[in-house]
Amino acid sequence: MNTQEIADIIRESEQVIPIGNRTKLTLSADVLASATVLEMREHSGIVAYDPDEYTVTAKSGTTLAEVVDAVSQHGQYLPFDPLLVASGATLGGVVATNTSGSGRLRYGGVRDFILGVRFVDGLGNIAQGGGKVVKNASGFDLPKFMVGSLGRYGILTEITLKVFPSPAAYQTLQLNFSTLNAALEAIYSLANQPFELDALDFWQPDRTLPDTQCLIRIGGLTDILDERVTRLKTWLQDNTAVSTIDVKVDDAQIWSDLNALQWAADNDTIVKIPVPPRKLLELDQSGAIDKVHYYAAGNGALVTTQDLDALTTDLNRLQLNGLQLRGTNDQPILGNITWRPFAQRIKQALDPKNKFLGI
Repeated sequence: MNTQEIADIIRESEQVIPIGNRTKLTLSADVLASATVLEMREHSGIVAYDPDEYTVTAKSGTTLAEVVDAVSQHGQYLPFDPLLVASGATLGGVVATNTSGSGRLRYGGVRDFILGVRFVDGLGNIAQGGGKVVKNASGFDLPKFMVGSLGRYGILTEITLKVFPSPAAYQTLQLNFSTLNAALEAIYSLANQPFELDALDFWQPDRTLPDTQCLIRIGGLTDILDERVTRLKTWLQDNTAVSTIDVKVDDAQIWSDLNALQWAADNDTIVKIPVPPRKLLELDQSGAIDKVHYYAAGNGALVTTQDLDALTTDLNRLQLNGLQLRGTNDQPILGNITWRPFAQRIKQALDPKNKFLGI
């Protein structure tokens, strides 16, 4: 299936739903029986990869695993650490849902790495924005606008990303704190220190108890990594209320499991929530949350819940919103949606016949 065939299908259909590898089940639900389902896996493959320019272009149905494998052969990687790579997440799905992972802490999320997009709008027009080079600053930054768009404005067909050189080695520190407050104090203090952390996640293994676990990942040159980890460990012991510190040199499996969301059960409803630091403790007190995993030093939360209505009420009260990645509710966006009027104006321009998901 090529881009022109996608455009033809859109023009001929009442409603179109693009589907990748179904790693985010709520977002791949067939909303209407009359909708035409586009299997984007049939539109896949790396279009161009220039290791010297640190850019890669691929069709939207390409799996992230394929992209990661291609760039890793040249010692490069995607620093925003897209979720669910091993489960088969596609490039288009990651951009449309803005699902960055733990590694977004140091360098930013999907929006910071997207350079160009090609897409088909609701009238079947083929359009593009941005380019295939890093230095491209002309016109409206349409590629960034498409990040988190959920396919509401058009179907992504081709995406260009910038990539970075991979760190030579990693080590992970596992920290234990007696309370969430103690962990947060340490995390906020770390923000003012020059340790260049690659990832910082934390959670309470048992939400009925205050004990909090934290993982810190550091990457860099092998010959100085031990020294950097020792300095960080010493600083934590001297300046925080950390209970224990365990250093893990072979840490790849730890972060792979987190990327795969293995801390949640297969049938759990999972919601991704951006969290301003000042509202983290209030969100954490929500009785609707069963499990929560904070990533990017607490700027994002992945939560499980058995009561979406109660969680939505709490999100509205806190003026937050969430994206349901997995569950049974056919409304993926929950909570306070302050940007709805602006989004509806853009949708009217790009999808006047409402062929894609509504807002």
